[in-house]
Amino acid sequence: MFNRNRFLRRVAAIASISLVAGCSLLSDGDADSEGPIVVGTTSAPSTLDPAGAWDGSWELYRNIYQTLLAYPNGATTPQPDAAESCSFTDSTSRTYRCKLRADMKFADGDPLNAEAVRHSIDRIRTIDAPGGPAGLLGSLDRVETSGAREIVFHLNQPDATFPFVLATPAMSIVDPDDYPANSLRKDNKVYGSGPYKIESYEEGKQAVLVSNGNYKGFAERQNDAVTIRYFQESSSMVKALRDKQIDVTYRGLAADDIVALQQHSTADLQLVDGAGTDISYLVFNPKDPWAKQPAVRKAIAQIIDRGAVAHKVYKDTVDPLYSMVPKGLTGHATGFFDDYGNPSVSKARKILSDAGITQRVPLTLWYTTDRYGSETALMFRELKRQLEDSGLFTITLKSRPWKTYVVGYQKGEYPVFGRGWFPDFPDADNFIAPFVGEHNALGTPYPSKEITGRLLPHSRAESDRAQTVKEVEQAQQIMVNDARLLPLWQGRQFVAASDDISGGEQALDPSTIMMMWMLHRKTSW
Repeated sequence: MFNRNRFLRRVAAIASISLVAGCSLLSDGDADSEGPIVVGTTSAPSTLDPAGAWDGSWELYRNIYQTLLAYPNGATTPQPDAAESCSFTDSTSRTYRCKLRADMKFADGDPLNAEAVRHSIDRIRTIDAPGGPAGLLGSLDRVETSGAREIVFHLNQPDATFPFVLATPAMSIVDPDDYPANSLRKDNKVYGSGPYKIESYEEGKQAVLVSNGNYKGFAERQNDAVTIRYFQESSSMVKALRDKQIDVTYRGLAADDIVALQQHSTADLQLVDGAGTDISYLVFNPKDPWAKQPAVRKAIAQIIDRGAVAHKVYKDTVDPLYSMVPKGLTGHATGFFDDYGNPSVSKARKILSDAGITQRVPLTLWYTTDRYGSETALMFRELKRQLEDSGLFTITLKSRPWKTYVVGYQKGEYPVFGRGWFPDFPDADNFIAPFVGEHNALGTPYPSKEITGRLLPHSRAESDRAQTVKEVEQAQQIMVNDARLLPLWQGRQFVAASDDISGGEQALDPSTIMMMWMLHRKTSW
């Protein structure tokens, strides 16, 4: 997987590189008549099985699977998709009932019924895959079915965020005949019920999507087919866009390429610059002899110059972030700035010396080479420079591709490592809950009884999410005091496209996942 309040997806600014009247990414147009729309991204799926991924794989899932709830264009709260209706049936937010649309089918014609929904949810927890989304279901006690169309979710505690969880692509509905209850699928086949079905898939290269004639839901396809191409580098992706080999780029545009698109306009390209809620942060491993020491973590928090990272590395295409909850969300605070102020080597030295640390602290910082954009390596080199220039640290940098990187941090191999986070659903809860507790999305235990035992349960009992500010701010301050996680920057969303493509901004749901069915070519001007 959170603006939550941009709740979302209000465009901060629109920079159209095309100056032709009417050539806007936001304008309307007719359905495609020139073949599939080709979308480029640097975020390839890690698996095609929804029970195995809590990451950017969701981009593909949203388009080929269905969830009970999702976000129709313009919606900021979950609305029925595979479901005909959903609601809490009690005043304590502990029983949630959904009724499926009538005569639902998977793409291969198999019936999609209440049992398929129960199977899909239960297998997530049964498999409990490393890096999988089981952690999202912490408040779920059991799933019951009544007849072919009714599903009832019984929660073990009040949880007003549960509808948001059901709307995440992690809760995609799969066919029980094709998805084992106790293990992940190993092949590259998909049996979903979304707007598209996969015609072919080449891991790390492309996914060819065509219309699913059995689809029933809110999506109104504006095109008949989409091909998603996966790139390793932003530069090659942008070159493909300029060479008209692809029509749209989304995830993974590098800062230099964004700046070039902004500054060197062409007659046939357009760029949308929108608010975003993805974040980048460091994780400290409590098992490492140095990273486990609060003074070491706080000294790093005192030294890191986020403004320099945003300006020098990302060319101001991201914003400095001083809390795990990003700007724009209800309850956002600036605790790291409030407590540490501007970067200060002298303050960091005192933090260490007060803890009896007088030597240079040796640390290894890890990052992934192919997940969060081509600037990641540059950012870690800048972090190394800042820390070593202080005279207080000796930094070694190491990296791995995402698939092996995930295995490493789940095994606790990294003293300090970088992660990014895209919103699962639009609520500040999702920037706190996934990172705390013995079992979390980081694979690095972060027990915090005050957060998990009091603040989150109290917040989740409140159906009016605007009334959770106090709990959210208190949780953020605990995270500042612990300094187990160090926020670095908050992203913005950039979509670049050929000038004959419409629907780009409408295609982004509140969790900034692209709904490919909104894209289409303009056939008249």
